[in-house]
Amino acid sequence: MLGAGAWGTALALALTRNNSNEVFLWGRDGAAIEAMRHAEMNERYLPEISLPAQLNLIADDDYPAGTEIVVAAIPFQTLRGVLGGFISKMGPPKVIACACKGIEKDSFLRADQIVSDLCSDGTTFAMLSGPNFALEVARALPAAMTIATEDHNWGRELVNRFHSNSFRPYFSADVIGVEIGGAIKNVMAIAAGICDGLNLGANSRAALITRGLAEISRFGIAQGGQIETFMGLSGLGDLVLTCTDDKSRNRRFGLQLAAGLNVKEAIEKIGLVEGATTATALVALARQLKIDMPISEEVAATIAGTTTPEQAVRNLLARDPVAESTGLKLPQ
Repeated sequence: MLGAGAWGTALALALTRNNSNEVFLWGRDGAAIEAMRHAEMNERYLPEISLPAQLNLIADDDYPAGTEIVVAAIPFQTLRGVLGGFISKMGPPKVIACACKGIEKDSFLRADQIVSDLCSDGTTFAMLSGPNFALEVARALPAAMTIATEDHNWGRELVNRFHSNSFRPYFSADVIGVEIGGAIKNVMAIAAGICDGLNLGANSRAALITRGLAEISRFGIAQGGQIETFMGLSGLGDLVLTCTDDKSRNRRFGLQLAAGLNVKEAIEKIGLVEGATTATALVALARQLKIDMPISEEVAATIAGTTTPEQAVRNLLARDPVAESTGLKLPQ
């Protein structure tokens, strides 16, 4: 497991609950890993959650020999660098499973495309996504997620390795759909935070989530994803969770923007906000592909400082009325 933050630690704990796994949790901060060993918990990210003895904590480039499966639970924009470091030291593993969500800035690449850049065809890519907060997974509260890969044999293997009494994985072959749903829902969660921060009410939140799902589906299908995926755990499920619960950093970021903080102040208060970087890359890519993404456009403009949260809402409401379903026209 690459990444000893909240999500990486929680997933590592989930894996230790399946006795077939030997789990190594890697963090780039050697002092932080040593502190975790001493305290037997991740006091910074998951205080009061004990780390079991069978979870091996490693740092620097002290990777275990013979590693076949690597799970990356790191900030998305560091994915290329961290995986590149592992591969240069150990060579390509048999499987790279990505548990972080986003679109790479500048290149506009998805995780599977980044891994393809780094590895030969002999490495299987998988995407892990679903409606989960790290703390609840760490506490072994019931949870489910989607594991997507085009390799059915490794897909079965990963599902079996993550499955436990508290954690239920589901298999999907729609890698692109699972990636897109996980990436764009962070942008929609920022919009939901803005909506609730401006006290616009439950009606507007429900409308935003619904139209956000339409936007995710439109973009995802254009990239090759399947509509059924966007109705599942990694689409609708993850979207509802991150848009409605304040454990979501992206939602809290939107709340802070609505309260008048600028982007720098909000990030300093909250920490890593994946959706803030994804929004800019997403909108640039959508423009290239000529895909209409009005909510994402307004989130990106708010982050860039070219509009205010209040004006972003007015801009969305002022758009010309259209039919709800793609392909239909308004009656004359």
